[in-house]
Amino acid sequence: MKTHVWMGAFIATLLSFGDISAEDLTYEQYIRPIFRAHCFDCHGATNDIQGGLDLRLVRFMAQGGDSHAAIVPAKPEDSYLVERLRSGEMPPGGAKVPAIEIEMIERWIAAGAKTARPEPESIGPGLGITPEERAYWFFQSIKRPDVPTFDASKRVRNPIDAFVLRNMDTETRGFEADVDRRALLLRVYFSLTGLPPQPNEVARWLGDTSDEWYETLISELLDSPHYGERWARHWLDIAGYADSEGYTVADAERPWAYKYRDWVIRALNDDMPLNQFVTQQLAGDDLAGPKSGDYTPEQIDLLTATGFLRMAADGTGSGANNEEGRNQVVTDTLKILGTSLMGLSIHCAQCHDHRYDPIPQSDYYALRAVLEPALDWKAWKVPSARLVSLYTVDDHKAAAEIEVEAENVESERSERQTEYMNQAIDKELMKYEEPLRGQLRAAYQTPAAERNDEQKKLLSENPSVNITPGNLYQYIPESRPKLAEISKRIEVIRAKKPVHEYLRALVEPANHVPETRLFHRGDFRQPKDAIAPAALTVASPNGKPSLFPKNDRELSSTGRRLAFARWLTSDDNPFFARVIVNRIWMHHFGKGLVPTPGEFGRLGSMPTDPQLLDWLASEFIGQGFSLKKLHRLILTSTVFRQRIVPQSANPYARSLQRLEAETIRDRVLAATGSLDKTLYGKPLKIKEDETGQVVLDGPQTRRSLYIQVRRSRPVALLQTFDAPVMETNCECRSSSTVATQSLMLLNGNFILDQAAKLAERAAREAAIVDTSVLESLPEITSPSQSNWQYGYGSFDESKKRTGSFTPFPHFNRSAQWAGGNEVPDPTLGFAFLTATGGHPDAAGKSVIRRWIAPLDATIKIEGLLSHGSANADGVRGRIVSSRSGKAGEWIAQHGSANTNIGSLAVRTGDVIDFITDCRENITSDSFSWTVKLSFPDGGKNRVVSSQEQFAGPPESTDSIPGQIVRAWELAYCRKPTRDELTLAVEFVSRQIETMNESPGAIPDGRTIVRQSMTNLCQTLLTSNEFLYLE
Repeated sequence: MKTHVWMGAFIATLLSFGDISAEDLTYEQYIRPIFRAHCFDCHGATNDIQGGLDLRLVRFMAQGGDSHAAIVPAKPEDSYLVERLRSGEMPPGGAKVPAIEIEMIERWIAAGAKTARPEPESIGPGLGITPEERAYWFFQSIKRPDVPTFDASKRVRNPIDAFVLRNMDTETRGFEADVDRRALLLRVYFSLTGLPPQPNEVARWLGDTSDEWYETLISELLDSPHYGERWARHWLDIAGYADSEGYTVADAERPWAYKYRDWVIRALNDDMPLNQFVTQQLAGDDLAGPKSGDYTPEQIDLLTATGFLRMAADGTGSGANNEEGRNQVVTDTLKILGTSLMGLSIHCAQCHDHRYDPIPQSDYYALRAVLEPALDWKAWKVPSARLVSLYTVDDHKAAAEIEVEAENVESERSERQTEYMNQAIDKELMKYEEPLRGQLRAAYQTPAAERNDEQKKLLSENPSVNITPGNLYQYIPESRPKLAEISKRIEVIRAKKPVHEYLRALVEPANHVPETRLFHRGDFRQPKDAIAPAALTVASPNGKPSLFPKNDRELSSTGRRLAFARWLTSDDNPFFARVIVNRIWMHHFGKGLVPTPGEFGRLGSMPTDPQLLDWLASEFIGQGFSLKKLHRLILTSTVFRQRIVPQSANPYARSLQRLEAETIRDRVLAATGSLDKTLYGKPLKIKEDETGQVVLDGPQTRRSLYIQVRRSRPVALLQTFDAPVMETNCECRSSSTVATQSLMLLNGNFILDQAAKLAERAAREAAIVDTSVLESLPEITSPSQSNWQYGYGSFDESKKRTGSFTPFPHFNRSAQWAGGNEVPDPTLGFAFLTATGGHPDAAGKSVIRRWIAPLDATIKIEGLLSHGSANADGVRGRIVSSRSGKAGEWIAQHGSANTNIGSLAVRTGDVIDFITDCRENITSDSFSWTVKLSFPDGGKNRVVSSQEQFAGPPESTDSIPGQIVRAWELAYCRKPTRDELTLAVEFVSRQIETMNESPGAIPDGRTIVRQSMTNLCQTLLTSNEFLYLE
């Protein structure tokens, strides 16, 4: 419970209470809320009235408790209550009543301790609900206000604009201008699908000249399957979706939770009315009815929906199946219900009456009674026991038939194994003479449990006779592959069985009607009165809670959840429609009309525009609870289409919004062309990398919605950008700016890999840049020419020199110099070179790594030639100088050889060849040979690494401007301005200069130009323009 938070509207009243007349200063309106927050727990909420002091009625205070009268009307200085409050003795503990509230109490006493109405002669248990508490705006029925009218010049496109404009001073303030079409395009794409438009889509919509282009765009995006994915993410947050159980350290996986996630996506794509959408999640099993034979597709759909009520953390299947653990599941489920669908912190009434809102503790347990038949802590089912099998009658029949086939082969294997065992024991016993042979045979053939002590001793003294299936291969080696072959056949047969799938659903046991009791102080060990299932009293007519049936005889279940769902989603419910439209508004604008989307009570914020909120809620109901119609209404408003103006005086002006964690990752994948748009399915696996960060397991590029959600193992990239860790549920995501985000963007493997992919795509799809633009751009530094060449040829044994050298014609996609894109090549066979080694082919096709000396020097060479395979004759390595001939020769066969040359004189332009041949046989002659050459250069010792300087063919810089333009289009959905293009060209040129000086900074297999473009692409993918939405 939030003990130090005070109600927004009430605190505003307190701060200005000097304006309240003495006549208006009544107990019910101003004093009771203070007592409710601080005092009633001990003095009125329970039957245990401490000190005999009951603060619920003014006359009780005047009468006093066991010691003194609490108040003396008109005399605050003589009032014992004020004295205790001022001294800090009341309430006990650390939480004290704020001074402004004590001052309010003093002023009320001084004015005569007035009440709004005559007090009742008697009062029942508990706090009850006063007319003042019931009058709070959120507890009132939704009333559709009249839409204000304005002339056309005010740019009112629909009623939303009219309500907004009515709240502004139209003489000095109005709507900001519409955002430009490109920015609006991105805004709508991200709002509805969470994905950017591709360049061809941008071009289409920017070129559409029809008057209806915008409405058409909205329609197409609402019809996109990715709409359901986008808005499912929002719903799954408030549902507390996770693919693991949480609660205990084990954090067991939920292998079937994803079916609920997929159900949400489908339902939203189908625009299932939200009242039906929620009803199915709360009571799908009630609607499905009893099973008769196989579940029908409709029943499966309805049962899948109830996964909503199975999202709370549940450790009862992984070590916490105790009373506390069970009750915690129920508590968390009620919290999810309250914050997501009712906009109230009903969980704060678990231990006592709600301190701020008129929610008695009995109401909390009345809602708990709704769930009790399915979540009965006294008749609990662990998660595995709640799974609903989808196996059909035909599946069972087919599985049984396949099992018979498998068992037949099992019998064959057993017989074969028995034959081998007999052969082994016969062979082993032949080593012994009679009568010991017969005694050992008898002991061996006697079942272990029936052996006498003498037989046990005999076998212990002769261990070679203890032949088992586990050590049989030691006696008859051929038995292992033979039996393994039969086992494989059995495995293949059983793999034909229909896959057994399940649903993570909530289903009431038949004929189970438990009794719910109120827990004193929320302690399940202190059950008190029995409580019937009912709605909240404050939302029920006549001050009496609307009771739900304890056991609906017309249903196969108690029907409690179905009754609750229908009450909650009814047209006259004051909560549901307001909560939903507020959430939709929040996701479009970054902030709800009620800024606290999970708390509409006094602990939350007041609506910034109550009439707009109620009109939207009424319209939502009137449009059949259609989310897509609500989206269309909001997106076609002028309010939505405003451009961003920093420090705008318009209270409805838009502000920059950072993309959510999942959207950032998805946008990166979309820009690089890597995004896999496959819908639905099992979650993508995660793992810990070598640094301990949680990352995706492998190169998985589906949307982030499908990444496994483990409560104890949040994915580092997503958590860094504020993806919630699901302890219970997430009512509203935060949007932080912290250093770790920059570090993740600079050093994270995902961004680094995707930046390289964006550079590759930009190179493939380089744009054509106008000649006049090209002529205006700065000159781009050329990559330095490599001192290394890569080819094939021969060694002339008679001359001890290189016989021939021909450059390899191709640098393939595997970062190999070779004869073609695939190895073996029709002409050069298996000959290729990589950064660390390669493979030679037949005579005349030895592989040669050539270094050209850049200056006169005496060089030192250090290297290691390695050959791994034991099934070949190894490789031969030679170092040959064009000036002095062969400098060294080594052979490596299933091992390594140091290839060091202590001193070798070279002149500028001399060639040093590192020649590797296959000796006699080319089979299995892959090798590694990395060398380092060191020599003095300008007073320093220069070291050249064959691995670090390995590169593909030198690239032209001519296409760099076109690559930059394409990268800009892919990342930002726009072309760069002339200034931006100039700056980008200068950036890439400086990168080339840097890498010319430090070639070791270039990753293996990547050229200087490609790495320079990769660095630029990383800058684009980590910029504010990429991470934020206008």
